[in-house]
Amino acid sequence: MGLEESYRMLHSDSLMKFADSDFAQELELSPVSSGPEPVVAPAPPVAPGDDQLLDAYSTAVVHAAEAVGPSVVNIEVRRRDGQRQGSGSGFVITPDGFVLTNSHVVHGAERIEVALADGRRPDAHLVGDDPDSDLAVIRVFAPQLRPVRLGDSKGIRVGQVAIAIGNPYGFQCTVTAGVVSALGRSFRANTGRLIDDIVQTDAALNPGNSGGPLVNSRGEVIGVNTAVILPAQGICFAIGIDTAKFVAGWLIKDGKIRRSYIGVGGQNVPLHRRLVRYHQLPAASGVLVISVAPGSPAARAGLREGDMMVDFNGHPVSSIDALHKLLTGDQIGVESKLTIIRGTEKMALPITPGESGA
Repeated sequence: MGLEESYRMLHSDSLMKFADSDFAQELELSPVSSGPEPVVAPAPPVAPGDDQLLDAYSTAVVHAAEAVGPSVVNIEVRRRDGQRQGSGSGFVITPDGFVLTNSHVVHGAERIEVALADGRRPDAHLVGDDPDSDLAVIRVFAPQLRPVRLGDSKGIRVGQVAIAIGNPYGFQCTVTAGVVSALGRSFRANTGRLIDDIVQTDAALNPGNSGGPLVNSRGEVIGVNTAVILPAQGICFAIGIDTAKFVAGWLIKDGKIRRSYIGVGGQNVPLHRRLVRYHQLPAASGVLVISVAPGSPAARAGLREGDMMVDFNGHPVSSIDALHKLLTGDQIGVESKLTIIRGTEKMALPITPGESGA
C-alpha cells in the first residue's frame, strides 16, 4: 500500500467517525442572544389632523347655532314720537313667550317691537327689569315658540367653546365663536351696584348683541351677553346663567327684584391698625358714612355722618359692595344689628332696613 493510498483511507475513516458522532447529530442553529425574545411596542396612535379637529369644532358651532338660533329675537325700542331709541337681542326662555334680555336694552322704553327669527312681529310688553343686575324680561304673544335650554354656571370651564348669537348693528342671527376666557369677573351696572359671577369671553360682541345668549357646544345657554370693552379686542362679558335664572324667575313672578336699603351714602376707607386690634375687627376696612337720608332706616336708627360701619348682622362690612350683598330682600322689615365705630368707640345700633324703591 503506498503512502498516498494510506493517507486517503485514514482521512476517509476520520470523516466517517466525525459524521457518526453525537456532536454532528445535535448540531443546531441558535440565536445570538440567549435572553428572552424582544417585544415590539405597538405604534402610537396617530393624532387627529387639523382637518378633523376643525371639522369637530365646526360641527359643535353649527349644532349650537341651529339649536338656539330659532329662539333668538331682535328687539327695537322706540320713543314716544316713534323714533328709534335703540336695539338689542333677547331669547325665548319659556314656551308661553317670556323673553330674557338686558335691562339697558329696554329700560324706560315707550314701545318695544320684537322680531322673531322666522320674521313674525308679535305684540310685546315689558314684564319687569332690574337695572342692578342689568336683566329684564319681556313677553311676546305668539304661538309655536321655541325656548332655549338653560345651562348651569357651575359647569362652565375656562377654555371651553363659547358661541354668541345676536343681532349686532341690526344684522340678524349673527353667530360668533370663541372660548370662555375667564370666570368670576365683576363689573358695575349703570346703578353702581356690582354684578358678580360674570363670564369673560373672546367671542366677538358688538352693539346690538346685548341681551343675546352665550351658548356652549351642547346648545345650552350659559350667559346673557351684556358688555364689551370697545377699545380692546376680544374682551367681552356675559352675565352668568345662574344669576339670570334667579332674576328672571322673580321678574316673572313680581315684576321686580326686592332689595333692602338703609339710606346712607358711604365711602370705602381703611381702618387704623390699632383700632382693628383693639376692637378685634374682622376686616381692615369699613364704610364711612358721608350722608344720611332724612326719614330713612339709618336716620331712625341714629346713624350719623362720620360713623364707620364695620359689621352687619355678624358679617363684615369691608366695602359698599359687601353691604349691598347683605341688603337682600330677606332683610326688609327685619330688625338687624349694625356695628359702627364712632370716634374710637364701638357701638351696635338696631336698624330695620326698608324696601328699596318702594
